[in-house]
Formats: sequence, C-alpha cells, structure tokens
Amino acid sequence: MKTQRFAVRIEGRDLELSNLDKLMYPAAGFTKGEVIDYYTRIAPVLLPHLRGRALTRIRYPNGVDGAHFFEKNAPGGTPSWVRLATLPVPGSTKARETIDFVVVDELATLVWVANLASLELHTPQWRIGEDPDLLVVDLDPGAPAGLKECCGVAMLMRDRLAEDGLSAYPKTSGKKGMQLCVPIAGTQDAEIVSEYARQVAEELSAQVPGSITAKMARAVRPGKVFIDWSQNSAAKTTVAPYSLRAQESPTASTPLTWDEVAEMALGSGVVRQFGAAEVLDRVAEHGDLLADLLEPGPPVPTR
Repeated sequence: MKTQRFAVRIEGRDLELSNLDKLMYPAAGFTKGEVIDYYTRIAPVLLPHLRGRALTRIRYPNGVDGAHFFEKNAPGGTPSWVRLATLPVPGSTKARETIDFVVVDELATLVWVANLASLELHTPQWRIGEDPDLLVVDLDPGAPAGLKECCGVAMLMRDRLAEDGLSAYPKTSGKKGMQLCVPIAGTQDAEIVSEYARQVAEELSAQVPGSITAKMARAVRPGKVFIDWSQNSAAKTTVAPYSLRAQESPTASTPLTWDEVAEMALGSGVVRQFGAAEVLDRVAEHGDLLADLLEPGPPVPTR
C-alpha cells in the first residue's frame, strides 16, 4: 500500500504527515489523523508540561493492537529544527553512554512526534540540567482494587503531604490507576525526593496495611493500592498530563478536581478513565487543572 504523505507548515516549520487514515485504535475507529488532531488541540495545556524535559515515547506503528517499542533516542530522519539534548544514560540496555533525547518545546515537534505514532508521552520529574521540580505519587491498584480505591488513598496522601506544606494535584493515569503531582522547589536531588516519598508511602502503608502497600513485590499487591514512590528516581519517567494511552479506546491521563476524586472515592460519582474528546471538553471548561505545577513549590522535608 502506497504511503500517503502531506506537506504541512506549522509555526514556520516544514514537516510531512503520513497515513492519516491509518487506524491507531481499531476498536474505536480512531485514526492517526485523529491522534494528531488531539495533540494539536490539547497542545496549549500539554506543551508547558513537556518543555525542557527529556521525552520518552512509546510508539505503536501499527496501532494499539500491533507491536510497540519505547524510544528515547532521536530516530533517523529527525528534522534539524527539533531540539535534542544529549544526556548520560547509565545502565542502558543498549550499552550507550549518552542518548540524544527529543525535547518537545513547540507545536511542530509535538505534531512530528504524533505523526511517528508516538501515542504515549512520558517525562522525568526534572528539567534538563536541573534537580526535580516535581514529586510524583503513583497509585497502582492490584485487582480487585481499582481506581475507586486509588481515589481514597489519594485523599489520604493529599492530607499527609499537606502536613508538610506540600500541595498535591490529581490526575488519572489513563489506564487503571492515578498519580498525584506535587510541585517542589527544584533545589534537592532525586535521591532526597525519592527518600521522602518512600518514607511517606511506608507511613501510610503502616497506618492502613489492609488497603495500602509500599512494597514492590507483586505478591503483596492484590486488593491493595501500591504507592510507587520509586517513580521519583532520576531514571524513571511518568506519563505526561494529557498524554494518550494505548488502550482499546483513546483514553488520556486526565487532571481531576479534588471534588471529583472525593466523589469517586465515596462512590457518588462515576469511577472511570476519560477519553480524548472528553479531555478536550474538560480543558475548555476548566483550563489546565495542573497549571500550578509550572510554579516552584517548597522543598521536601528532610529527616
């Protein structure tokens, strides 16, 4: 089948789009053109959360039902105008000492990334050359626990972080769990931030051992919410706010209000993930619920 290519110019950048009718989410009939359209329309709130961060993409060249791969290095044919950052990658499985990471600072780069079938966008908690400016609490439910139980744990975690002067902002993962994003000062290294996250996770686990675990062993997770404090390691990435996820339908990591979290936790609201069209509608209504992440918070306490 002949590849269909279309030349476009975005904010002064020339690029080619291809195979816009290709199904990326076959069960939902959602095409690559619709993926690019979503990322273009969500860009005003997404780009501020991507700027300055080394991007890891998960690519699905033949859609979510086909093979996929993680990509950190800039691929062959990367346009000269795409910003790259050469960074060390100790322990790389491909024995590389450095990788040329793509940095999505502008709309044209985001569209180019989307055209490569990069459905999922993941970023570290730090900006290039700086210490972490975010603490992330990843809440991963072990069946039969689900998003409802995660919301209950999220509220406990919010209140515990508030005791230390930290403000938490919730978002769904777009899959089965959720994350809390916490703006911090950017003056402490990842080891300090990760250690603080571990201490708080273990504290909550000790308080509610029947519902929460801070242990990574999968054998202890069924029926509990795993607080994955290790996401704060400098080597880890977390799905970016508003990123699509590779599910049967095009869900996205969606910022929530705390009222919504409470309603889900109590069962008075519908407990679910949100689709791409819904996320666009929510942004039209609420704006960026995570805008406060773009300003520094306080340092994490050290003990």
